[in-house]
This record gives sequence, structure tokens and C-alpha cells, in this order.
Amino acid sequence: MSPSPHSGAWSAGVHRLPVRVYYEDTDFTGVVYYANYLKFLERGRTDALRSAGVSHADLLQLDTPLGFAVRKVTVEYLIPARIDDALTVETVFTEARGARMAISQRILRSGEVLITADVEAACIDLDGRPRRLPKTVVGAIKAARAD
Repeated sequence: MSPSPHSGAWSAGVHRLPVRVYYEDTDFTGVVYYANYLKFLERGRTDALRSAGVSHADLLQLDTPLGFAVRKVTVEYLIPARIDDALTVETVFTEARGARMAISQRILRSGEVLITADVEAACIDLDGRPRRLPKTVVGAIKAARAD
């Protein structure tokens, strides 16, 4: 699967995804509503996986369909983003073993860090039970990290 040109890019083990802040992302003051940063982070993780060759749609087509669920997220809000800002979501998969992935993320504006996040995601089946990450997923993440 070849990555979309809109899926960001990997460089030196870091995936970078450009994101624009739209009116719908902000509160009445034009500042990004805190929960919307989680959407930006989700896009970063999804596009990092996609551009590494991991397709969510393909995982759902396995004999035992699989998906990912966020188990834990810790976010530190440092500086607010505002309407029309051009942001970059950086994603680094720090660990992928067993049924879980550890992911470190940041959102930046012109190189300035706005938020940091540590995310733990679990691989699950359709009943919500943890399942070992497929070897193809672990291999794709390791290859992207080694880039």
C-alpha cells in the first residue's frame, strides 16, 4: 500500500503530519478547544501507521478482525493554538510488543511545542479483548522507527 501524499512523512523515526486549525476546532475565543487536540493526535497516529504500511481496513479483514483502542493518554498543554494556525503533529512509536504500543506525540507551530502527549494503545479484537500485535504491524513500526 503506498501512502497518500496527504498522510505526512517519516524522517529519522518521526512521522510529521501537517494539520490546519479550522473554525470548528476552536471555542468562542478562537483558541483550540482542549479536547480537539486529541483528534489531531489521533490523525497523527493513524497517518503514521498508514504511511508505515499498516491499514486499519486491512486489519479489520483478518480472520480475527483487529483494531486499536487508546488505553491511556497523558497530555501536557503548554501553549494554545488558534484559528488558522498551521500545526505539525509529530508521532514516534517508542514501543510495540505484546498487545500494546507506546507512542510519544507533540503538536508544534513553527517549531514551537504546543502540547506533548504519551499514549498507550492496545490491539483488540471486535469483542474488545486484547490481542497480540500482528508481526506485520510490529515490523512496519520498527522499519519506520529505523528510517
